[in-house]
Amino acid sequence: MDNDRYQLGTTQAIISLGSNVERERNLPEAVRLLRRHRLIDVEHVSKFYESPPVGGPPDAGYYFNAAVLVCTSLSAEELREELRHFEDVLGRVRTLDKNEPRTIDLDVTYFGDVMASFENWELPDPQALTEAHVAIPAADVAPNWTHPKTGDTLHEIAQQLDSKHIKLVTSIELAAPALPRIPVDLDDTTDVYAPKFEALVRQQLFELGEDPDREGLLRTPLRVAKAMDFLTSGYATSLDKVVNDAIFDAEGAQEMVLVKDIEFYSMCEHHMLPFFGRAAVAYLPKGKIIGLSKIARMVDLFGRRLQVQERMTNQVADAIEEILEPHGVGVVVEGKHFCMMMRGVQKQDSSMITSAMRGSFLTQPATRAEFMELVRG
Repeated sequence: MDNDRYQLGTTQAIISLGSNVERERNLPEAVRLLRRHRLIDVEHVSKFYESPPVGGPPDAGYYFNAAVLVCTSLSAEELREELRHFEDVLGRVRTLDKNEPRTIDLDVTYFGDVMASFENWELPDPQALTEAHVAIPAADVAPNWTHPKTGDTLHEIAQQLDSKHIKLVTSIELAAPALPRIPVDLDDTTDVYAPKFEALVRQQLFELGEDPDREGLLRTPLRVAKAMDFLTSGYATSLDKVVNDAIFDAEGAQEMVLVKDIEFYSMCEHHMLPFFGRAAVAYLPKGKIIGLSKIARMVDLFGRRLQVQERMTNQVADAIEEILEPHGVGVVVEGKHFCMMMRGVQKQDSSMITSAMRGSFLTQPATRAEFMELVRG
């Protein structure tokens, strides 16, 4: 992977991570926070490495280190500011001692081909050329990336450094409150995904009277964490990222544009049970049209959150109106709700229909009637 520039002004960057306080939890949790950020796309996560403290007291505790390759529309300074926020979230307390033990250390090591000096930091990070605990994980995620000053690849830089004190971490232990510690295989680093979330799921299993350590449930906390992140991934993206500049001149298009039978899956915010169904989205162009797939992606953007159907329907309509400024927008959603099917009144064949009309779809009965007829057809 080379230090390429991406579309929409986005840039590849390499972030270095380190922790020697509750490192088994904090390092993977930092990766999860990066994954959840709306303006940061995680491309690749390195293996985990263990290294001795540099410059600190010998009893400070060994570090876990890693690197993450990301693509972001943030500037270098904005990205660093977000990383400082993540450090605060994970309990980092900064003092005048630069070598103090820390819950997490997050640094922008490379930012595209930028070479620059800022207040108290530089790009690329000077340690990328001198410290194996920085260079080796970085080479994991982008071996062919070239250092903008030396011209060496990250693989070549890592090979030149003394790595005898850097140890590959093959397993760690995670613990839920009041439950036994469990070993986790790190041959695939994605096995450590969201330690805090996984601990909560283990505790929930325990509260339900289950044994979280029985064979069938051993990996359930990991699976649930990954599933919930996917099912709520609408929080981790934005309308701009979904649209991705796929807006074009209408080229004479004046008639209704309709995309229907868009499948969606969401989760009721009241019981955290699924609801699912189909959506129909239409608009009357006024100079601009949007790429076809983007309409379906907008439904996913708002569906993959804790939701109520009424709000989701209006959010889709508002998004179309915001980005296209058309003559009118119409959205109809039909959904089946597990909170009504599995519990409560337990009505299996019930469904809910919601609609949102904007502009001419609201004020012109003929436009609305045409839309509804096409939806039913």
